[in-house]
Amino acid sequence: MMKFEIVSKDPGCNARAGRIETARGAVDTPVFMPVGTVGSVKSISPDELEFLGAKIILANTYHLYLRPGDQRVARLGGLHKFMGWDRPILTDSGGFQVFSLARINKIEEEGVRFRSHIDGSSHLLTPEAAVGIQMNLGADIMMCFDECTPYPVSYEYASESVRRTIRWAQRSKDAAAGCGAALFGIVQGSVFEDLRDMCLEKMAGIGFDGYAIGSLSVGESKEQMLHVMNRLAPRLPGSAPRYVMGVGTPEDLVEGVRAGVDMFDCVMPTRNARNGTLFTSRGPLHIKNSTYAEDPGPPDPDCGCYTCRRFSRAYLRHLYICRELLSYRLNTLHNLHYYLGLMAQMRAAIGAGRFEQWRAGFYAQMESSDEKRAGE
Repeated sequence: MMKFEIVSKDPGCNARAGRIETARGAVDTPVFMPVGTVGSVKSISPDELEFLGAKIILANTYHLYLRPGDQRVARLGGLHKFMGWDRPILTDSGGFQVFSLARINKIEEEGVRFRSHIDGSSHLLTPEAAVGIQMNLGADIMMCFDECTPYPVSYEYASESVRRTIRWAQRSKDAAAGCGAALFGIVQGSVFEDLRDMCLEKMAGIGFDGYAIGSLSVGESKEQMLHVMNRLAPRLPGSAPRYVMGVGTPEDLVEGVRAGVDMFDCVMPTRNARNGTLFTSRGPLHIKNSTYAEDPGPPDPDCGCYTCRRFSRAYLRHLYICRELLSYRLNTLHNLHYYLGLMAQMRAAIGAGRFEQWRAGFYAQMESSDEKRAGE
């Protein structure tokens, strides 16, 4: 079973550093989990992930259930063996994808009936089924099946959705009993404070190995997202890992850590890499811009990743404009190196009791962006 301990707390805010112990290794927190949707972090190998310092990745229950099938993965030895990754894996419950990708879905008390976005086939995903799929995959950390509330949403619907999510959480826990994997509950409630508080109270009452904040970055404003995260994160049970799902930008991660969040995942570093945006210590760099056509400098002068040590902005722009596959690989290697390095910096700052000073320096350096100055 998973164990979690808090190693240090920053005296100036809610930031904390900890360690998650699993049968497949330890994970130091705060941590960013690269997203391996179908059992692969797009464009790079498991060995490269290990070289970058990734200790845990996220895989997608919905996608792996539809293709190649969780039972097939189980017959082939589980997801770790299937994809060649021997470190911890967290699997989501598939709830977000059912509501965002399914061609048609119908919510019932039993679960959600939906049609596959791949071939239109009909399926029923219940809390018990979602847990069973994650068990077949061999996840180290599983998520309860929940309803990802859209935005905007009425208070009445959000209230009904939260209560359904709580009932599904209890069913998820019952289904996971004795399986050996950790199970996290998800706090829903959209932007409504009383619904978030009620959901948190009920989730804590059921009791989980960790707690997540769901339905953020689904259409609400940045101010609303930060308000929910800053208000709710410190209220999550302090003895368990705190996880904000699907968030986000480097600034979001910094603010989440400051609020007391331990775990993050997001497709942003990999998706943006494929779209020609590199995250750097001085802010985002849009490599497709013509201004870099003859720029001999590295993407980030302060970065020691393979991409920055070997290649120029001009070359990376050339690859991107030509749609060369190497563009996606090099950009992804850089972005994940940046995200994972950012988390390491924050862990060190918390350990030294200097997170607020580090945070001030982070934003000051962001303001020195060449692109930001050029736009002024």
